[in-house]
Amino acid sequence: MASTETPAGGAVPARRAADTPFRRFLSDFTDSRLAVLAAVLLVIIIFLAVFAPWIAPQDPYDLAVVSIFDARLPPGSQSMDGVTFWLGTDGAGRDLLSAIIYGLRISLSVGVASAIIALTVGMIVGLLAAYAGGRTEGLIMRIVDIQLSLPAVLIALILLAILGKGIDKIIIALVIAQWAYYARTVRASALVERRREYVEAAACLGLSHARIVFRHILPNCIAPLIVVGTVQTAHAIALEATLSFLGVGLPQTEPSLGLLISNGFEYMLSGKYWIAVFPGVALLITIVTINIVGDQLRDVLNPRLQK
Repeated sequence: MASTETPAGGAVPARRAADTPFRRFLSDFTDSRLAVLAAVLLVIIIFLAVFAPWIAPQDPYDLAVVSIFDARLPPGSQSMDGVTFWLGTDGAGRDLLSAIIYGLRISLSVGVASAIIALTVGMIVGLLAAYAGGRTEGLIMRIVDIQLSLPAVLIALILLAILGKGIDKIIIALVIAQWAYYARTVRASALVERRREYVEAAACLGLSHARIVFRHILPNCIAPLIVVGTVQTAHAIALEATLSFLGVGLPQTEPSLGLLISNGFEYMLSGKYWIAVFPGVALLITIVTINIVGDQLRDVLNPRLQK
C-alpha cells in the first residue's frame, strides 16, 4: 500500500491521508451497527411522512372513502369493498395504517419546525450572552435558568390554554418551552471559543462584532448544536404527542400520533388494543431512532468521547 511521509518522518497510508472530513464522519458513525439501523429506520419514517399521500393505502380523512361500517375492525380484516386493513381500523372506520402514516407526517412536521425555530432563537440568545458578558449575560442566563426550572409540558399547557389549538399554536408553545436548552448549549460553547486566539486576532483586525460572532465563533459551536437539535426534536415530538393525548394539542382535523393514541385509548378495556397500540409503537420507534442517531452524533462530533 502506498504511503506518504509525515513531517515527523512517519508513514501514513495514502488512503487515510486522502480521507475527507465527511468520509471520516461516515466511518465513525457506521462503527455502531445500532446507529446505522436507527438511521435507516429514520430515513424510512421520513420517506413515509413526506410521501404519505402517495404511499398510504387510503386517505383516512376523506369522508368519501371512509365508512363507519368498517369501524373497529381487527388487523387483517377486509372491508365490504374487499380492501384489506393490515393494522385494522379505528373507531371512525379509518384505515389505521394510513392514519399512522399521515400522523407521522404531522408529528415530524411539528417536531422539526419547532426544533429549527427554537434552535435559531436559542442560538442568537446564547451567542449574545457569551459575547456580551457582564450584566447582559447575567440577565439572559437568569431568564434561561427560570425557564429551565419549569417543566416543559407545564409551560406548553399554559400557553396552549391561552392560545388555543392549532399547528401554529403548538409550534409556538414548543418553541417557547425549548429555546432555553439551545441558549445554554450555545453559550457554553461560545464562552470557550471567545477565549481563543483567533477571536482576539479578529478583534485586533477591526472586524465587526457581528462578523466575529457569526463568521468565527458560531461555526465552531455547530457540532453541539446538531446533537442537541436532534435530541430536542425527539423531545418535541414526544411533547406534542403528550399534549395531543391530553386534548390540548392539535384539533381533530389535523391528528398526530398522540391524537390517534388518545382516540384509541377508550377502546383498550374492550379488547380493541390495536387502535391505540399501533400508533404508540410508531411513536416509540420514531422517538427511539432519533435519540439513537443523536447519541451516535454526540460520540462522533465530540472528539473527547471518541475511543
